[in-house]
Amino acid sequence: MDSPTATLIQILRGRVDELVAVGDLDEAVHAATAAVLKAQQMLSSDLESIDEFASSLEVRADVYRQLGLLEEARDDYKQAIEQLENRPDRSSQIGRLYAGYGAVHDQLGNSERAAELWQQAIHYFEASEPPALLDIASMSNNIAYLKKAGGDVEGSEAHFLRALEILHKELGPDNEETASVSNNIGALYQSAGYFEQAREMHLMALDARRKLFGENHHDTAQSHNNLALALLATGDKAWAQRHFEKSIAGFKSLGIEYAEDLVAVAENYSAFLREEGLFTRADEIAAEINGGSVAGVA
Repeated sequence: MDSPTATLIQILRGRVDELVAVGDLDEAVHAATAAVLKAQQMLSSDLESIDEFASSLEVRADVYRQLGLLEEARDDYKQAIEQLENRPDRSSQIGRLYAGYGAVHDQLGNSERAAELWQQAIHYFEASEPPALLDIASMSNNIAYLKKAGGDVEGSEAHFLRALEILHKELGPDNEETASVSNNIGALYQSAGYFEQAREMHLMALDARRKLFGENHHDTAQSHNNLALALLATGDKAWAQRHFEKSIAGFKSLGIEYAEDLVAVAENYSAFLREEGLFTRADEIAAEINGGSVAGVA
């Protein structure tokens, strides 16, 4: 491929990035399609031309996916992967393509196919030089979610733990992504009845989120609620009550945007209070929520 044509294609892809950044996805599709058509026009056995075509397809597939044009995105991802077959020098890109391809199938409700494609993405991310560890963690987390939804606790745990191991080593314990996976594992253990383990994972997530965000943040407030539920299951009722209170306070400080989260926590807390015979505090919580002490909460 001649240099001026390659430059034009790269300029068009850069324009796509700019349009996506400002939210103009409709125009971004046109720019991406122009890049695809120009790259296809110049396509030959030359590796550079193949790379430009595959990269242009990837860019357009990503925009299609954001627009919800899933069939179109699927076709572009698939075609780009076919262009790069048997190219170990493009392992990282092939991994990204399989990741996007899997996301499309996940959005289409094809969970088994999504998991297969994400596993393929992991294979290529592992083959990259150096291995794309954070991408492997992301794919492992995605597969874990699907396995959890399918009732495969052991499979879900294995993938969640792989993601946690990578994130803990690469980003450290006090990182947003690490905290999120710790929370996910806690939720898995809670649903599976492994309450002591759930408690520890939710404690880890809460510690990190407090350091990262402080108390008046939705993730911190949610972690207080999650930990409270785990503490109830391990018999630590007084400690659970304190975390319910902190969760309520946190969500109340965030206003109407988190009204549904506040109501959900209030329902959990009120149920606990009534079981313990603490009717006055349960009534107070109900009055605060139903009385709209948070702006916009009815």
